Amino acid sequence: MTVKTLVAEAVNKYGDRKENLLPILQHIQSKEHHLSREALQEVAAALDLSSAEVYGTASFYSFLNTEECGKNIIKICKSISCDLKGRSEIVSTIENKLKIKAGQTTKDKKFSFIEVNCLGWCHQAPAMLINDKPYTELTPEKVVAALEEYK
Repeated sequence: MTVKTLVAEAVNKYGDRKENLLPILQHIQSKEHHLSREALQEVAAALDLSSAEVYGTASFYSFLNTEECGKNIIKICKSISCDLKGRSEIVSTIENKLKIKAGQTTKDKKFSFIEVNCLGWCHQAPAMLINDKPYTELTPEKVVAALEEYK
């Protein structure tokens, strides 16, 4: 499916009003795993918004990706709550297991690893999401088991 067709499908589903920008971007990302420059420009044209406004929205939210990502996106919380509960050990485990650093994608495009400000799981820190599935009260062993689910 071309980007133009995908954007048209999303606009058709949600409508061409500004308040539908987020659902449209989420729809496109669900199909493409990221929001390309071309997709953002097509959305801007379809909603009669500036490219800057659409990019600003897409880059603001941690659940939207403006860079190409792997099939599985790992998001780890970098809040103080997670820091105090051993976040650095969790980050090291992910980096060692996947041989990538935060902000990178594995060579086989299976995983992207992203640090985000908050996942909303502070009461069960440290926490991460893989795609939309939360993993909480992490230990290095729990991280390795979680990654194995996606191999």
